[in-house]
Amino acid sequence: MRSRPGRRKPPVVSTDPLSPSPDNSVLGTRLISLAVASALLMEFIDSTALSTALPTLARAFSVDPIHLKLALTSYILALAVFTPASGWAAERFGARRVFMTAMVVFLAGSALCGLSRNLEALVASRILQGIGGAMMTPVARLIVVGSTPKDKLIRAMGWFTMPALIGPLIGPPLAGLVLAVADWPWIFYLNLPIGLLGMTAVMRFVPKSQPQEMGRFDTLGFLLSAVAISGLVVVAETAGLSLLPPWGQATVLSIALASGWLYLRKSKITPRPILDLGLLKYRTYRASLLGGSFVRLGIGASPFLLPLLLQVALGWSPLKASAVTLGTGVGTLIARPFAAAGLKRFGFRTSLAVFVVATAILTAMPGFFTPATPMVVMTATLFLAGFARSNQFIAANTIAYADVPQPRVAAASTLAAVTQQVGLALGVSFGGLMLHLARGHGAHLTPDRFTWPFVAIGLVTLAALPVYLRLDRDAGAEISGRVRVDALSQREREGPAA
Repeated sequence: MRSRPGRRKPPVVSTDPLSPSPDNSVLGTRLISLAVASALLMEFIDSTALSTALPTLARAFSVDPIHLKLALTSYILALAVFTPASGWAAERFGARRVFMTAMVVFLAGSALCGLSRNLEALVASRILQGIGGAMMTPVARLIVVGSTPKDKLIRAMGWFTMPALIGPLIGPPLAGLVLAVADWPWIFYLNLPIGLLGMTAVMRFVPKSQPQEMGRFDTLGFLLSAVAISGLVVVAETAGLSLLPPWGQATVLSIALASGWLYLRKSKITPRPILDLGLLKYRTYRASLLGGSFVRLGIGASPFLLPLLLQVALGWSPLKASAVTLGTGVGTLIARPFAAAGLKRFGFRTSLAVFVVATAILTAMPGFFTPATPMVVMTATLFLAGFARSNQFIAANTIAYADVPQPRVAAASTLAAVTQQVGLALGVSFGGLMLHLARGHGAHLTPDRFTWPFVAIGLVTLAALPVYLRLDRDAGAEISGRVRVDALSQREREGPAA
């Protein structure tokens, strides 16, 4: 049957990274990248804006501010649990279909967050948001890679990663402004128009993808890993807060450890395990995950502790507090152009060691903020902290793939994403526990109560230093470009005779 004249069939692309988009123009690939990035911008704004609103939510729900860490960890936990299933789902059912479904789930969770009237409802809604978020970022990356020719991929990924730079800048001041003129539910309701615009852009510019036969999903492995990760985070989250009796914590921990042990055994005999732990045999990858986990354990608590310090202990308004915390986002943004040059000049081991020490010190510094500390000093401290963290993470995330074979990069990316989320969740729990212990029973959250929690997370961050120092001096030299620099220096020393 012949199609009508002038009517085009919708393009179909594969989610295979080597399958380019039918539209090979720069404009076409840019529109695809911006379409999925516009939707992801909502996710980044939401996560940073919520941190600013935590003290307001504590008053609205009449709960201890420390218990509001559940609103952060519940979302991060859902990301960690469901991210491993995203790649399989995208290839099995089509990347665009899964991405659109994930956006609907995220928006539904956002609306329910705004309608929540107690902490329990908010946590449940945040879990729903996290399930949607777990499918959004990995699948969006698949869409960009799968629809972009190789010669345009660097430019396309630059547009795609833009929300990671803009979101932390927009989120805190936007939340401060919203809380100054409206009620807290609008923090979540703002996601709805942004998300709908993103969905419209995806439907307009992202071509449909052809579902592929992926074989059986590792259901048992997924369930075992989910129970192990969830149990570990639940025990960390409830430690010291009397949210679970001791016997309950012991039971959850035992189930989590047993599930983790069973998963380890099963993954060794599964052709395509949901989390490929065999990748840890690569030294640079193992160092990146272990060192990065210590750093995230430390800095993961900052988005939780800083709003409480500024708004509860110092009594600032959300808008004033967001003006200071904006320094972190600016420092992160400024660092990116310097990171590649630093790695090329000094190499991975030196860069990681220097910046993890700087990150540890600057992460601990807010613990010494007092009512007499000038705002410019606070902002500068957070700016330098963002600069150091960004350099550290760029180096750690890049060296992770220095020795991983190309066919296993996708599996390495999945395991790294899950490890990162677990580290952040445990970091929030650790920071909350340290604040609970520092405050004592019935005491108010005064500035001096924050000194030990910030010092503690700084010390945990510093634990990554021995991990990075064990790397070879020339680890990752091929991807940093340092080999060429060393060779050039050698020729200069040898002179014209060389």
